[in-house]
Amino acid sequence: MPSSLAAHAYWQELYPPDTFAHGPGCEYSGLFPAILPDGRQIALPIRPLGDEPGFAVASLIISQASFAVEDALSDILSDRLWAHAPDVIVAVPTLGLTLAANVARRLGHQRMVPLGTTRKFWYDDALSEPSSSISSRGSDKRIYLDPRMLPLLEGRRIAVVDDVVSTGTSLTAILRLLAKAGAVPAVVGVAMIQSRRWQPALAEALPGQEIAVEGAFSTPLLKETGRGTWTSAE
Repeated sequence: MPSSLAAHAYWQELYPPDTFAHGPGCEYSGLFPAILPDGRQIALPIRPLGDEPGFAVASLIISQASFAVEDALSDILSDRLWAHAPDVIVAVPTLGLTLAANVARRLGHQRMVPLGTTRKFWYDDALSEPSSSISSRGSDKRIYLDPRMLPLLEGRRIAVVDDVVSTGTSLTAILRLLAKAGAVPAVVGVAMIQSRRWQPALAEALPGQEIAVEGAFSTPLLKETGRGTWTSAE
């Protein structure tokens, strides 16, 4: 199998188990294989981190994924969130919205609570937080909770759904925002848990509290080998 794909060909196919080599000590070129619980693989591109020379991550843009991949990830995440019995799904824009809608439907919910990045005129700035992510560092944006959604959160068991958790920067912004509404999620669900760098940020954001984090699959932080390839740094 190729060690890389055309740019438009990533996250389009569910490959049989062991199509691509993977595991401890394995070296990767332009392609990293994500492993689903049943062993199937999804080809992800490797993205070097511009502000962390020598390191890279595997990337997922779920809005560009095939419907087959999107459905597979939604099925897995729904199964994992079912045990947490959420009453409501809080959807994180932008890439988390599609995944959250699919998960909410699979859990039998009639609706979800979508957060937003555009301030509507009836919004309250007190229900907003500055936010950034690994793919949007340096951007000036805020995340908003529509005040009309507050009754849907009161006394409810909440699951936050996003596409990826990586450094924890955007996740902690969501937690701060929900705290302003008096809400603490029971669980966070994502398609990809990208490395373990988010764990200290989450612990700092919720001192003395525990919140479960569930993912359809996980990928490690990658480091250069010096041979034009990448290997796991974790």
